[in-house]
Amino acid sequence: MRKVPAPGEPLDLIDLKFLPAWVKEDWSVARHARFEGEEEQAHWPREGTDRRPRPPRHRRDGEKNRRRRDRGERDDRKLLERKDRKRSRDFFPVPRQASTPPPLPQLDVHFLPQAAAFENVAAQIKTGAAAYSVYALARLFLQKPERYHVRIKTKDATPLFRLGESNAISTNRFTLENSAFRLLREKFYTTNVTLHDPIKGDFNSVARERTTGTLLGPTNHHGYQPQLRRLYEQRFSRRLSFTDFQRQIEIVSDPALVEQWKEEARKVITFTTQQEEPPQTFNAETEAERHFREKYLPALISETAEAEIDGVTSRKLQDRGIARLIENAWSAEVRSPSNMMQELAGRFRGAGLQIFRHRKGMLFVSPIRLKAIDETAVSDSVRQILETLRASPRINRKKLAEKLIGLDTEVAEAEKTKLALASDLHWMIREGHVVEFNDGSLDLPRAKPPKKEAGEVAAEQGAATPTATTETAPATTVATAEESVAAAAAAVTGDSNDASSVIPSRAANASPVPTEGSRDETSDGTSSEVLSPIIPSRANTASPARTEGHSRASEMRLICCEVPRIRSG
Repeated sequence: MRKVPAPGEPLDLIDLKFLPAWVKEDWSVARHARFEGEEEQAHWPREGTDRRPRPPRHRRDGEKNRRRRDRGERDDRKLLERKDRKRSRDFFPVPRQASTPPPLPQLDVHFLPQAAAFENVAAQIKTGAAAYSVYALARLFLQKPERYHVRIKTKDATPLFRLGESNAISTNRFTLENSAFRLLREKFYTTNVTLHDPIKGDFNSVARERTTGTLLGPTNHHGYQPQLRRLYEQRFSRRLSFTDFQRQIEIVSDPALVEQWKEEARKVITFTTQQEEPPQTFNAETEAERHFREKYLPALISETAEAEIDGVTSRKLQDRGIARLIENAWSAEVRSPSNMMQELAGRFRGAGLQIFRHRKGMLFVSPIRLKAIDETAVSDSVRQILETLRASPRINRKKLAEKLIGLDTEVAEAEKTKLALASDLHWMIREGHVVEFNDGSLDLPRAKPPKKEAGEVAAEQGAATPTATTETAPATTVATAEESVAAAAAAVTGDSNDASSVIPSRAANASPVPTEGSRDETSDGTSSEVLSPIIPSRANTASPARTEGHSRASEMRLICCEVPRIRSG
């Protein structure tokens, strides 16, 4: 409660003022008399605790200033690192993470020799007598894109679009439409270039694309942005984003490049139609492309199941999926050109050349047909050549002459022997008795396996026939004879009007059980008849009494003996 003053005590007007409470307190009394200070007060720990004295919380001014200075330096370093990181990102773009490549289209790719290149090679082979490896020729055609064509076939319902009669193909119609005007512009439009007045203005720098060196103009020029967008759409849109493309633009302060850009900017290109009357003229490329899309493009793109393009175009396709597929197929074909070898072998045969196997079954092509030679009907010099080549295959002419001509032979005799050797060797190569390869090596033709005679083949087939078939043969023959007797008796008694049933036919004497493989091909490709094991043939028995005619006569005598018995019965 507030203390009420006595009647004679003067009033203190401080109570009527709105002042803080601490102003109104009585400060005459010592309020902190019981406190003697922290230095003399003992610090006793509480019960159950073991506290250690804490360090003083106050900081010195020097230490405080030093920490503030260190913090400022760290902030400055962070700012510099951030600027350096941004600058390095501008000049050296951070590589993006490799994304999963899209799947390749389902297409069959085959490589074919180019017609003109093949005719040239075939003509060169015909003019000489050397044999060439088909494997080496296949790789020779695959070395350069001008020497081969690419045939592409669809499978698994994969669409394939083609642009008119050109070699432009794609599995995406939209991709083909975007590149159609650039590919067929010269066919439908005439391009005219005119020069306008020089560009006025003071330009100190010009923008340039780093990889191609294309000048885009100063950044403050009105044609810079359209030129930048046009270059991106034409050359970089398939593999870069527009932001990454902008990082490749550099500003060059070179007066020579500025003047070069001014001369290029003076050129104005106009497009005039070629297939319209009257012709139309367009002052901008975008207008001409819009007219091309509306007038010609719908009739040019068609869907096909097979397309054949030249090798040069196959490496410049706009469809990246087909281009990568052709590249992978080409790499596999170069390692093992089996498809190209088959194509070349078929075309060489059609051109009249000979295809043969030699050296572990490898294919070779030659204008000469190879054939073996009868060594008993040749001269001694030819026989010596054959023996030398058989003992030392794949030697050249020089080594062959060294082996046949001794070192102690006189000069005149050696020259005479060389001429005879060259004459004999030339005759043997032209006749196909000796093979001369394109590297100069000589060798004999590949020996063929000996041909088997017809008797040996029949003996092998007879040995392979099961024994059970041979054992059932007599029973079958007896049954056939009994059927013939019954038929003859029926004819005599009048039960049958068919006279042909009395005389057994050739088919009745044959075995009723046909033998599989009655004709067999021998190793030389000729067919030999394998006789049936049921009816012995003259080739398999020494007695001529078991021939077919003799068997028929025996059956006729048996029938005649049986007829009187039937009548008497």
